[in-house]
Parts: sequence; C-alpha cells; structure tokens
Amino acid sequence: MGHRALVAYRRPDHLYDLRYSHWGAADLELADRIDADTPLGSGTVDSSLLADSVALERVLTNYLDPCTHEALYLVSTEFDVKSYRVCWLEWGDGRQNGRGAIVELAPDASDREALIWFRATKTVLADIIEMGALSRRAAQSYLEARIAEDKDGHVYTYHGTDGEADDEGYTPTPDQWLDEDEW
Repeated sequence: MGHRALVAYRRPDHLYDLRYSHWGAADLELADRIDADTPLGSGTVDSSLLADSVALERVLTNYLDPCTHEALYLVSTEFDVKSYRVCWLEWGDGRQNGRGAIVELAPDASDREALIWFRATKTVLADIIEMGALSRRAAQSYLEARIAEDKDGHVYTYHGTDGEADDEGYTPTPDQWLDEDEW
C-alpha cells in the first residue's frame, strides 16, 4: 500500500516542482532525509517529475489528494524542509468533494500523537453518523473546526488537475499556512 507523500521543491522563480514518494509519509521521516547532498532522500523520492512550475496555491487544490497522500513536504531552495500531515476529511469513497487538511508537524512524537488524535476523532464521528445523531455534513464541519482549532490545521478542497473549482469549501491561500518570505 505504501505511505504516499507529495514533495514540492521550491525553484528560484518561486514556483514548485512536484515529485512523488511511495514510502515518504511513514513517520514523516523523509523530512530528515532530504538535504543538499541527498535531494531525493537517498532514493525515497522518485526522480521523475509529477509536475513542474506549479504555483504554491495550486499544490493543495490540484495535486495534494487527501484520499491518496498522507504527507506533504515543502523543500526550500536551501533544502530546509517543512513537513505536513495530510488528513482526509471525508467518509466513504471521498470522491464527492475531496476535503482535506494539512497540519505542520515535525517527524517526532507529535506526529504520532496527531495521527492517533485524528483517527480516534474521525472514528467516533463515523459512529455518531452511523447512529443517526449527526449528518455527514455536520460531522465533517465539526472535524474541520477541531483540526483548525486544536491542531492549527488548514482545511482545503482538492479538485485535481482536471477538476473544476467550485465555490463550496474554503482553501487557504499560501500566506495563511506558510510564510513564503522565509522560503
């Protein structure tokens, strides 16, 4: 199955080249493997590009599928790495709207704690939906609020590269989840 990650490398023109890592999301350990000497994390990141010259605001909406990816890494031109855990906010097949959230975490115990918290919260909400106490929409709204407030997460709507953007769902602009001046 893998632990899939999207790795976005910042270019000098402030756009990003995107690559895929099949095992890179496990414990967010890829954040410690990428550096100037091993830009592909010793082979953990595929050498072929998924996309090039991507604006940061399109990384979430067009490439970071929350149903597929478990992590996002942003790599600066100096090979500083920010790691984000991706949380899938849907139930069922998830293809109806593609809601996700990213939470910036270090590859340490806080990542494991956040994963346990998210899975437990989502499981309890699934049980509440099954019992008929909350609608899926109400449960999802609650989950989004908890991620934003408790974990300083940023909720987004994934449309895919061919997807049409709709007005439903909020996606943060990069300046709301990343200080680009540092990158």
